[in-house]
Amino acid sequence: MNPGIEEKPEEPEKRVWIGPPKLTRFERARIVGARALQIAMGAPILIEPSSKLTNPIDIALEELKRGILPITIRRTLPDGVTYQDIPLKWLL
Repeated sequence: MNPGIEEKPEEPEKRVWIGPPKLTRFERARIVGARALQIAMGAPILIEPSSKLTNPIDIALEELKRGILPITIRRTLPDGVTYQDIPLKWLL
């Protein structure tokens, strides 16, 4: 470290280190369930409402399919200490 030189913080590498490089069925179910509950409780919908999308689960599935949910998945290794936060967009 040189005292006169500012070091940039390292940008996290855009790579999935823990788990498969796609969304698992368990993660998908958790995301859709949590988002459907938010919608049912009155959260704003992130897509344009239509006549065929009336059920909160269908709306949550469509939001996930379009990739507009600002969600981060935390995958933890069995040691309980090591984890990786992965933006949802990387897994879709």
